[in-house]
Amino acid sequence: MNWLKVCTCLTLLVAALNGGFLRAQENQAYFLHTIEKGQSLYSIASMYGVAQEAIVGLNPGSETKIIAGQTLRIPRTTQQEDTQTFHTIAQGETLYRLTVLYGVTAKEICDANPGLSAENFRIGQVVRIPRADQATADSTTGSGAGTAATNGAAGATLAAGTTPSQPAGIQAPVKSRCKEMHRVKRKETIYSISKEYGVSQEALIAANPELEGKNKLKRGMWLCIPYPETETEKQSREALTPPSNSELFGENKRQSERYSSIKAAVMLPLLDVQPNESGRMVEYYEGFLMAVDSLKRTGVSVELFTYNTGPASASLAPLLAKPELREMDIIFGPLYQQHIAPLTAFAEQHQIRLVIPFTSRDNNVFHNPAVYQINTPQSYLYSEVYEHFLRLFAGKHVVFIEATTGAEEKADFIKGLKEELANRNVQTTSVPETMTAEEMAPLLDLEQEYLFVPTSGSVVTLIKVLPQLTILVRENPERKIQLFGYPEWQTYTKDYLETFFELDTYFYSSFYTNNLLPAAKDFIRNYRRWYGKEMSDRYPKYGMLGFDTGFYFLKGLAQFGSELEANFSKMNNIVPIQTGFKFQRVNNWGGFINKKVFFVHFTREFELIKLDFD
Repeated sequence: MNWLKVCTCLTLLVAALNGGFLRAQENQAYFLHTIEKGQSLYSIASMYGVAQEAIVGLNPGSETKIIAGQTLRIPRTTQQEDTQTFHTIAQGETLYRLTVLYGVTAKEICDANPGLSAENFRIGQVVRIPRADQATADSTTGSGAGTAATNGAAGATLAAGTTPSQPAGIQAPVKSRCKEMHRVKRKETIYSISKEYGVSQEALIAANPELEGKNKLKRGMWLCIPYPETETEKQSREALTPPSNSELFGENKRQSERYSSIKAAVMLPLLDVQPNESGRMVEYYEGFLMAVDSLKRTGVSVELFTYNTGPASASLAPLLAKPELREMDIIFGPLYQQHIAPLTAFAEQHQIRLVIPFTSRDNNVFHNPAVYQINTPQSYLYSEVYEHFLRLFAGKHVVFIEATTGAEEKADFIKGLKEELANRNVQTTSVPETMTAEEMAPLLDLEQEYLFVPTSGSVVTLIKVLPQLTILVRENPERKIQLFGYPEWQTYTKDYLETFFELDTYFYSSFYTNNLLPAAKDFIRNYRRWYGKEMSDRYPKYGMLGFDTGFYFLKGLAQFGSELEANFSKMNNIVPIQTGFKFQRVNNWGGFINKKVFFVHFTREFELIKLDFD
């Protein structure tokens, strides 16, 4: 039997059988999202394009606290449904079933969800489904993935009402997929209901997947009663086994590509802007050029294109109209928030990787697969810090030093840390920053280890608390005391280095280097030789940031080509000078965030250790 004809018949059948389930999903005012570690209400709202208030309306209490592993009801919106819908994978569902339910091809679903695979296709995952009419339009204009008739097994996803003689995409009128709806009464069974309506038990379950497995009928639930299948449909169903997830994902995987020469663009405000901003961007670009030179010495070919984006008020349209920009393999930039939206849209349209080295506050990464955000969004960064904190300081008594200056900036971090410690039953105490060493000493148990955490990272707080903690340590050498702080403390190292060592201090950061590390010493020497000057005395060092980002991505593209994203775990041998990289896709259809965190430790033995967590 002809495969396409069999698939078409089966599609008509399964579409009818599963119609009730589809209608149940589409008619619901919400779908379910399982909260992952690091996600915040803001990031979840951003990835689905809904207001935080709308989520709170369906999930009272979520405005104050959400917990990884729990589910949220996410409202559907009219604007959302115009071009796409979101589907939460249920028990027993497959990629093939989604193609039938929504009338789109497997390739169109794969293209809309680059993070989806046979390995992570599981219950609770949310999948972005392009609208059937939108997907068809995309395929005819060349931006989609072709019609169902050209996709092998995916051809089974012809829309209900399409006959074998019709071209794929030409839709005949579609009748209701459920003959009627039945409300379950007391003591009814699947068998009794199927007999009542003259359908098979298999057909009834197929039309209502929630009945599969160990799930049982519940009084009051509504069931879709499918039309009785014809003999032809029955024969078609029995003659064909739907393709598996592995088969469909394998068939619709994008063809891998290797680059003989990498085309890279840097788009930054190098000229016609404030000297301070221009200075930072020029230094970033200088470090980037050093990375390109290092790679070329190893045989990597890079074609580099540089564009001055000008001030924030300048339009990117003239630059984005340049034909050579559409041929880039990767773009680095921009700086200004006003330039991010047009550049991310351009990158997604032309399937170009876009590395954003600076901001952490833009939300395009949550719905644009082209984006790589180097600076970690706050909620994801804090989540990583909490995990390493709890492992590294297990068994210690945490003492929070309540600051009066700058505490607002760290309020979310401290709130989250206190919640994590409470969940693990870790002992905590809070003391005012005005408490003296003499007042603190009686509170400390000789058998207990203590970790002091100021609730502010400001230098004003350090000025207040460091002298008293130093006295406490000196006058009570038998006490086991350590200090924990924040990324900005590395800017105060010159002034407080001896004190940091004496207090056995730690601080976290997503970037760190010092002039004593061999890689940093070599880079500083080479930078001075290249440009006849020193890098600006700021953190992060923009020259090192330019080198690290350029070297990491260009090296990765040279090694793995279009398979870069599947091989991030193999790039641990690329040791950055300052900025670490640990990329994670934020959802099945979005981009990547960098979740790398270091702990820097100033030991009492006057060692400076950079703790690198895998």
